[in-house]
Amino acid sequence: MTQKSSKVEKTINLALQGGGAHGAFTWGVLDKLLEDGRIGIDCICATSAGTMNACVLASGMQQGGPEKARESLHNFWWRISEEGKAFKPMKKWALDKYMPWKVPDALNFMVTDFMSRIFSPHQLNPFDINPLRDVLADTVDFEALNNSSDIKLFISTTHVHSGRVRVFNTKDVTLDVAMASACLPLIYKAVSIDDEDYWDGGYVGNPALFPLFYKTDSRDLLIVHINPINRFSTPTTSAEIVSRINEISFNSSLLSEMRAIAFVKKLLEHDMLKDEHKGNFKDILVHSVRADEALKDLSLSSKYSSDWDFLTSLRDKGRAEMSLWLEQNFDAIGVNDSVDLHKTFLNSNTKIFEDENGRHRHENK
Repeated sequence: MTQKSSKVEKTINLALQGGGAHGAFTWGVLDKLLEDGRIGIDCICATSAGTMNACVLASGMQQGGPEKARESLHNFWWRISEEGKAFKPMKKWALDKYMPWKVPDALNFMVTDFMSRIFSPHQLNPFDINPLRDVLADTVDFEALNNSSDIKLFISTTHVHSGRVRVFNTKDVTLDVAMASACLPLIYKAVSIDDEDYWDGGYVGNPALFPLFYKTDSRDLLIVHINPINRFSTPTTSAEIVSRINEISFNSSLLSEMRAIAFVKKLLEHDMLKDEHKGNFKDILVHSVRADEALKDLSLSSKYSSDWDFLTSLRDKGRAEMSLWLEQNFDAIGVNDSVDLHKTFLNSNTKIFEDENGRHRHENK
């Protein structure tokens, strides 16, 4: 089954961040993108929750095109919600039956967080029970996905021993790879692949973008952010501080790669490369759908919420944000960036100037 249709006018690459349940915002973005139908997908770079969305979308596209992909994404998140009901710590410890009210997700998170800082997953979860694994296995045919040529996947993981990113290509993406990409080491044991251990890819690539420079046809990159880059107040409570540290950590690798993209764009713009090397570089056109406003009031604990009403509210916010983006930026695809890289990602006013001798120099304004 091919993803191409008569409606497709342009093609892009996607970069999908990880962020737990906040990945439902990305679900909404993808749902609107598929519903619109004018944009085809060349490849997807993804990490953690982004990996879940990427694998489910790609598998659905292979099985039945955009509508099947939308259905698969919906069913996947519904299953996550249903499975989540049985795996909340307070319910697991049989305390719910003594409480006539609903146990808040924040309380479940506090219990899990406290226990994970005292006991390792090898002690708390010796059998490595993870309901996400069963849901994903039921949703995605990984063997068929490995042989698909519709959408190229680049899935980021963290190699535990070296601390480096490892990116798995479509033909190598298995259930274990997907689970490794989303493996939070304080909750689950490291995932072993070919006798090497891996953790969540977000620590070193959220997601890794470098495959886009060499292995894709489209030069347009749409990044779907679910980890806010900017905050306009300094956190003061312990929970707020931990949440902000989490956001900064999980954005750091992405910002580093954006700096590299901006540098290459400068080299190309100012013709600073020798002719024999120009073919090795691509002028990436960067676009961005951000959840900063939609998620600004959500706590770190909400990343662990599986309530269906909460997930669908994030989906609807993602759909609304993507609808606005399409209205404002569709014409920019294939033509130019729709974001200012320095202002949006780098907070830099560094410019390149040519001096009186024709040499290029950098200057901060």
